[in-house]
Amino acid sequence: MSEQSKYNLREWKKKLASFERPRISASVGQLINSVGPFLILWVLAYLSLNVSYWLTLLCAIPAAGFLVRTFIIFHDCTHYSFFKNRKANEIVGIITGLFTFCSYEQWKHSHSIHHATNGHLEKRGVGDVWTMTLQEYAEASWLKRLWYRIYRNPIVMFIIGPLYLFLISYRFNRKNAPKKEKKHVWITNIILLTIMLLLGFTLGWKALILVELPIFYIASFAGVWLFYVQHQFEDGYFENGENWNYVEAALKGSSFYKLPKILQWFSGNIGFHHVHHLNSRVPNYHLEKAHKSDPRLQDVPTLTLWTSLKSLTFKLWDEKTKKFIGNRDIQNFIRKKHLV
Repeated sequence: MSEQSKYNLREWKKKLASFERPRISASVGQLINSVGPFLILWVLAYLSLNVSYWLTLLCAIPAAGFLVRTFIIFHDCTHYSFFKNRKANEIVGIITGLFTFCSYEQWKHSHSIHHATNGHLEKRGVGDVWTMTLQEYAEASWLKRLWYRIYRNPIVMFIIGPLYLFLISYRFNRKNAPKKEKKHVWITNIILLTIMLLLGFTLGWKALILVELPIFYIASFAGVWLFYVQHQFEDGYFENGENWNYVEAALKGSSFYKLPKILQWFSGNIGFHHVHHLNSRVPNYHLEKAHKSDPRLQDVPTLTLWTSLKSLTFKLWDEKTKKFIGNRDIQNFIRKKHLV
């Protein structure tokens, strides 16, 4: 990173320092208005099974929204930004991680790598959406290209992917994980299994599945979607080696997802993703104020619910045009190169 870039990063750190300070009242308030309503709606969804399953599903939608807010609290705790006290972040992070089927140490590790390497072509692979460049795709075997197309298919990524990621993938340790991380994963698995067994034998397995599955699926779908669109947009950011810059990766490679106020609230302000990547120590309830504090933070890639749908068409990163491209451009490239 150049001296100018270092200065810019220091400048931004100084600029956003005042927003780093968590407020205990705001943090505790978020715990109460996120976890509390989630538990109440979960119980109501269960009780409504005796009335109508449509009523159960009606309860599941807002319950999923509160579960997303709970995940944002967990996410902030992994950055040590939700409380001033490090231990408080760890305790609340571990507990809220159970609601979202995530191991605190495991997720903290992969997500910290994502922040440190966002948009770096030579350091992809941990905590990211699998993204190949056009040239890499051209040089890949037909089997790898097939697997990549399957992975990037919206049905796989958003229908199958969320449940696979949260229910299966997060149950296993990564290769060469430290002892503490491995311990956290297995303890998390044991606690989750115990909770599910208690609920299953107490409430009935059918009732548990009918209530928990739609809530968890809607929430995990929303989580995967939010992460996807905030890094997979047409004028994104990917660079190699010395050309990569942390500040540019934050401001160009992380979008401002301008959501309706109700969705912004349920998603814990994570739509101000460029601010979050610029300084991950800013708690979610300060992100909007930080965003409004400097015009440069408003002159960033901006997506709405409608324009974000275009992200579904993007498959590969073209290093020449510095843009994501879709199937039509890929097919033209394949015909030109005579790939099969």
